Amino acid sequence: MKVIKFGGSSLASSEQVAKVVAIVKDDPQRRFVVVSAPGKRSTEDIKVTDLLIQLYEAKLAHPSLTPLAEEIFARYLVVGEAFEIGEEPLAAIRIDLESIAALPIENNPHLYDHILSRGEDNNAKLIAGILQAQGVTARYVNPRDLGMLVSDEPGNARVLYKAYNQIKKWAHPDGVLVIPGFFGYTEEGNICTFSRGGSDISGSIVAAGVKADLYENFTDVDGIFAAHPGYVHKPEIMKELTYREMRELAYAGFTVFHDEALMPSFRAKIPVVIKNTNNPNCRGTKIIPERDLTEKPVVGIASDEGFSMIYISKYLMNREIGFTRRVLTILEEFGIGYEHMPSGIDDISIVIRSNQLDDDLQEQLMRKIAYEIDPDELRITHDLSMIMVVGEGMRQRVGITAESTAALARKRINLEMINQGSSEVSIMFGIHKEQEKLAIRTLYYTFFD
Repeated sequence: MKVIKFGGSSLASSEQVAKVVAIVKDDPQRRFVVVSAPGKRSTEDIKVTDLLIQLYEAKLAHPSLTPLAEEIFARYLVVGEAFEIGEEPLAAIRIDLESIAALPIENNPHLYDHILSRGEDNNAKLIAGILQAQGVTARYVNPRDLGMLVSDEPGNARVLYKAYNQIKKWAHPDGVLVIPGFFGYTEEGNICTFSRGGSDISGSIVAAGVKADLYENFTDVDGIFAAHPGYVHKPEIMKELTYREMRELAYAGFTVFHDEALMPSFRAKIPVVIKNTNNPNCRGTKIIPERDLTEKPVVGIASDEGFSMIYISKYLMNREIGFTRRVLTILEEFGIGYEHMPSGIDDISIVIRSNQLDDDLQEQLMRKIAYEIDPDELRITHDLSMIMVVGEGMRQRVGITAESTAALARKRINLEMINQGSSEVSIMFGIHKEQEKLAIRTLYYTFFD
C-alpha cells in the first residue's frame, strides 16, 4: 500500500492532471492521494495559494470578494471541464469559495489559515471528481473526517500523537482516497495550517498513520540533485540517502523536500521516494532509514544564505561557570534563536539567522552582551552562507575535512567558521555570501567526477 503526494506544479493544468490520473491508475497499491493547491501554469502565472492570500487581504479591506473568488474558481473550472466531471464537484467548490464572504473577521485567529486551506481542500474535491470520471473508484476525504488532529498554532500547526490512531482506521480503504494537504483541525474544530511545505507534511503523516509500505512524493524533478543545478552543470541525482542525510541537506537549502516533512515517516520507518510527475518511470531518489555505505562518502553538497555570526572572545572564558548560559539567556531575552555555536578555549561564535535582527535590535543586543559579559572582543559579521558537505560514509573515510578545506583554499575562499557534529554526517563551512557559488562548485568537483 502506497501514499502518493502531488505538488502544485503537478496539478496546475489539465495536461498535468492527466499525468496524475495515469500515475494513480498505473499502480493499484496507490490508495491514498494527497494534493497541494494548483501551482503555476507558466512562469508568468500565479499560484492559487497566492490568489487566496489576495482574497484574504481583500476581505480585511472589505471590498467585494466576487471578482477574486471567480478568478480562483475559474482555475478549477477549466481543469474540471477538460475531464467532463459534471456539475456536483464544481458546484461544491463554488459554494465553498463563496462562503468565505460570510466568515467573521473579528476574534477569528484562524481566518487566514481557513482561507489559505481552500486551495488544497477544493483541489482534492476536483481531483476526486476527475478520478471518478476516469473510471477510478475514488472519493474526497476531509482532514477532519480523516482524523488529522493538530495543535492550535495557526500557520505552524503540529500533528497530535492521537491523530495517528484516528488515521489508522482508514488503513484499508475501499478505493482511492483523495486528501487535501497543508492543514488539519484542532480539537475545537478550527482549521490550522502547517508551516511551509505543509502538503509534504500531510503526506508524511498519512503514510505514518496507515503504515504505508512507501510514501511517493511527486514533484517536477527526477530526484534530488547532489548539488544545486544552478551552481553546477548537470549534477548527479542521488539514488539513495538516509533520513539523516536528507535532514542535513534540507536544512541547508535543498528545497525539494521540507525537512519537517520527514519526521512522521522517519519515526514510522517508512521509505520515501522523490519522483517526477513528468517522468514517472525514472527511479527517483529514495530516502530510507539506513543504506549501504560502500559508495561515495559524500552524497550531497548544499548551501543556504542569510546568516550572521556573533564572535565573543574573553581570556579564561573556560573558567567562568555559566558563561555560555549567560550569553544564551541574553539571546532568549531578545527572542533570538541560534543555529550553531562552535567554540574555542577563550571564544565562542554564535550563528543566527539574519532575519531575526534589525539595526536597532542589533545595537541593543550587542550593548547588552558587552555590559553583561564584558568580553575582550565582540563583533558581528553579516552576509554569511553556510555550506554543508553531507554523507553518512564520511564516518568511514579519513580526510574528508582536509580534502574540503584544501579545495576551498585553492580557490582562495576564506573560512569564517567550521563546524562538525559528533555524528560526522556533515561538515559545515561558514563563508562570505559572494563566494557561495564558487565554493559549491569547488566542493562538488572534489567529491564527484
